[in-house]
Amino acid sequence: MSENLLTSEILSAGYSYHNKKFHYGRDESLKYYLFRLQTEGLSSALVEGKMSLIESGDLLLYQPGQAYELLIEANLKADKIISSSKQPYLLYGEAISSGDYYLFCTGEWVDDWWRRSKKPTKVRIPLHEGILTIWRQLNIELAKHSQQNKEMLDYYLRILCLHIDRHIMEQTAHPLEANSYLAYRMKHFIEEHSTTALTLEQVARHVDLSVSRAVHLFKSVFDQSIMQHAIEVRLAIAKERILYSSFTLEQIAESCGYASYSYFHRMFRSHFGISPKDYRLQER
Repeated sequence: MSENLLTSEILSAGYSYHNKKFHYGRDESLKYYLFRLQTEGLSSALVEGKMSLIESGDLLLYQPGQAYELLIEANLKADKIISSSKQPYLLYGEAISSGDYYLFCTGEWVDDWWRRSKKPTKVRIPLHEGILTIWRQLNIELAKHSQQNKEMLDYYLRILCLHIDRHIMEQTAHPLEANSYLAYRMKHFIEEHSTTALTLEQVARHVDLSVSRAVHLFKSVFDQSIMQHAIEVRLAIAKERILYSSFTLEQIAESCGYASYSYFHRMFRSHFGISPKDYRLQER
């Protein structure tokens, strides 16, 4: 059968932000495919039979028949995962903060896509604007409930799946060299802590480098400074909360690490060419 004749359907999709404890788990296995992309903070999920730490940039892929469990509590620490004789569990510390995109889907095209290559349950992907835009557009089109939008959703889902394939293939074909590995560790640390009062010293200390060496290495790998990336991530998080949370703009500014709303307003307008208020009105 021609690939164009194969069907796909998005059953549910959205963006979730949690600042309170959340647990999702079922005794029965999943009936549909589930994709979940952690965009900020930390959570833990069932991966290959055990609860694993999920960090910003981690994409979870589940097929029908797999078990799924998600737990969000006060921020998990990567070095605090321990296990008992019954089940792995985690120790907790800071305030709760977790954001993610998710979608449930089904269809012959998705079945065919899944079979083409091995899909890891958990894979790290870069949180660039391209893949986030696809996921945002999926949410917008899903809310419109028209026959024309069903066709558009089908294409957006296929684009998303092909993006996922590309990231999986790139990771397999180009294992990280030592310097790149340290740069990506810094990148992930920034993405995890971007809404806090992050300093260059903290980022450098995370990978046991001097500040000057850390700054040079990050710039050489990503062609932008550590603080430029932190600002981009912080504003991207603010963007998601403006669109998908009920927080006031002042609360969003504070939750994203800005000491004053006026400074947040200035940074947001400078970066996106529109004020936070107008962006919320335009996109809703």
